[in-house]
Amino acid sequence: MIGAADIPPGLAAQAALGPAWEDWLRRLPATASALLDDWELRRDGAELWHGCESLVIPVTYRDGRRAVLKIAFDGDDEGAQEALGLQHWAGRGAVRMLRADPRLRALLLERLERTDLTSIGDDEACRVMAGLYGVLHVPAPGRMARLTTHLERWLAGLQSMPRDAPVPRRFVEQALSLGKDFLSDDSTVGVVVHGDLHHENVLAEPSGARRWLVIDPKPMSGDPHYEPAPMLWNRLDRRQGDPRYVIRSRFYTIVDDAGLDPDRARDWVIVRMILNAHWAIEDAEKASRALTADDREWITTCITVAKAVLD
Repeated sequence: MIGAADIPPGLAAQAALGPAWEDWLRRLPATASALLDDWELRRDGAELWHGCESLVIPVTYRDGRRAVLKIAFDGDDEGAQEALGLQHWAGRGAVRMLRADPRLRALLLERLERTDLTSIGDDEACRVMAGLYGVLHVPAPGRMARLTTHLERWLAGLQSMPRDAPVPRRFVEQALSLGKDFLSDDSTVGVVVHGDLHHENVLAEPSGARRWLVIDPKPMSGDPHYEPAPMLWNRLDRRQGDPRYVIRSRFYTIVDDAGLDPDRARDWVIVRMILNAHWAIEDAEKASRALTADDREWITTCITVAKAVLD
């Protein structure tokens, strides 16, 4: 059984994001308990793990395999096709899915090591990521959501960003222009993209062979050049010197190793970073609150990344 007291505090805190989160968190203990029973799973240890939008329960599957039960937030469409993406990859470059209930956003996954790309040097991590692109970016199935569908909605929201928002207007206009170009470009769709590829979303296989596999995809039929941005904004420490050097080093290592068009990848970075800044502002507006210090730091990071790839 899973009780309300078992939900990790970091995940429970997401209730502050609004009624949809409150409702999901209220239902989560019963959902998890029912899945454990229905799928004949045994909890493996007392500890529960979590991501920003999911509860992860270490379990033992009925045949003795060690696995994890992942239950994701069901109040948005970001991860709605995670099961479809994992099914399509079938363990090639990604964690293997053993069972799924897409309606509940519930997945039973093979258990990987809790060792991610932060455990190796930054340059090596970028090269590992570039290598994974070549495995993951396969032709997308016809029923997979298209990046252009999401992008059209995102740009409509960005269009309404207040002019007094703490984002240089020239970046907003540039992101809108580039985004509209992507909407009319046939190359913007066609291959499966992960959508959130960064250091912590790549874990080591338990075999000890140092084979890396991705987790937590937000799969879409999209453009490979959409992928690099999360590796640029993730784990930037301003105390370790000029972040622009780190950003540019990561960008060119990934682009060169993956054989991407640097101009197209750069354009996607700009679009994604300005959208990220917009969403931080929008979330504060929806909650009827002022931007927090964390919000402002994140917006600064978004602008820093956009500037770095333009320099």
